Amino acid sequence: MPLSVIGAGFGRTGTMSLKLGLEQLGFGPCYHMTEVFKNPQASRQWEAVADGQPPDWEEVFAGYRSSVDWPGASFYKQLADAYPQAKVILTLRDPDAWFESTQATIFARHIPDDSQEPWERMALKVIADLFDRQMNDRKKLIEVYQRHNEAVQREIAPERLLVYEVSQGWTPLCEFLEVPVPAEPMPRVNTTNEFQQEVAAMIAERASKR
Repeated sequence: MPLSVIGAGFGRTGTMSLKLGLEQLGFGPCYHMTEVFKNPQASRQWEAVADGQPPDWEEVFAGYRSSVDWPGASFYKQLADAYPQAKVILTLRDPDAWFESTQATIFARHIPDDSQEPWERMALKVIADLFDRQMNDRKKLIEVYQRHNEAVQREIAPERLLVYEVSQGWTPLCEFLEVPVPAEPMPRVNTTNEFQQEVAAMIAERASKR
């Protein structure tokens, strides 16, 4: 099943809300970092991609119609080339608000550089290396965030790209994807508190299986 939609936006830019929105619009299942937690093999697949091994995207995305968030966002250009018919969505957020959100959620927990845990090794290579592993440096993170967003808009053809904030709701998203606008509001999920609770539960579950 080829990808129809590729999310190029970094985590904490509304990607979970977009995932649920895409699935509601018929573009699911949608691949998101949460899917990596569910599949032990996925961390190894993405680590191999980060190490430069030729990816088998059909294997990585087997059963999925769309992808948002990391790990896919780090490889948006490769994915756009592999799936030339897919549309690309760049989710944006105020840079300072994005930074503060990362510090309270995805970058709040330090991952040792020598970690041997598969998910942590993958996260270091796919995400942390983008920021030279300076995960709490405001200037560094915002600089990389803005450079990434500029690169997406430069490298993806305008007619193929939607630059989008989830606060804009359904209309621009549905117009871009050429589907009807649902009657119910756009999903708004994965607040900082929700994220912290979910991560604590996932870590506890992984620990119980060791």
